[in-house]
Amino acid sequence: MESSREVAGATVFKPRTGVWFTGVAVLVAAGGLASVVATEGAGGLLAGWPLVGVAYLGWWLFWYPAVVVAEDAVTLRNPLATVRVPWAALIDVDTKYALKLVTPTGAFTAWAAPAPGVWGTHAGKPEHVTNLPSTSYGPGGSIRPGDLKNTDSGYAAYLVRSRWQDLVESGALDVDHPERARRSWNLPHLAVAVVLFAAGAASLNLAS
Repeated sequence: MESSREVAGATVFKPRTGVWFTGVAVLVAAGGLASVVATEGAGGLLAGWPLVGVAYLGWWLFWYPAVVVAEDAVTLRNPLATVRVPWAALIDVDTKYALKLVTPTGAFTAWAAPAPGVWGTHAGKPEHVTNLPSTSYGPGGSIRPGDLKNTDSGYAAYLVRSRWQDLVESGALDVDHPERARRSWNLPHLAVAVVLFAAGAASLNLAS
């Protein structure tokens, strides 16, 4: 199932399952820490770093990723890196395995918008395959399972293609001077993950 909201003029897409997976990770961590305190007292929290790592991993992998559709670009917020694709750099949108934005300098996949499995495909209804942007359809009006609007990849692709089509039809894109996609590594998040891993390993060594 899909979830999108307007934030500062941009549409932010996240899969609704991300909330549940993040919640499970946080609950597991909180329950584990509560158990440690109950059995060992507050001092036992020093050995709870692996549980903190579980909560952080849940947030990093399932809550943080998003597809942000803004006026000037599409941003793919993935765990390891964030990719900004200006509209003038976009040449194709693919959904075979996940939402993938194709540019002259490479293709970039959205962690937050995977293609559906068997259940997601069979849950499709007629309204999920009609009134899509024209670039969604292949020969004979066919579409891929990943283009179904009830799926993560399909709804994210719908948001991207709709905005892209509007810009193309209005002549707002300068196709003679295409821009470049930019990828930046999420170094602060990576640093936190490394610190938590090291702290967790140290606490396990002390406990053994």
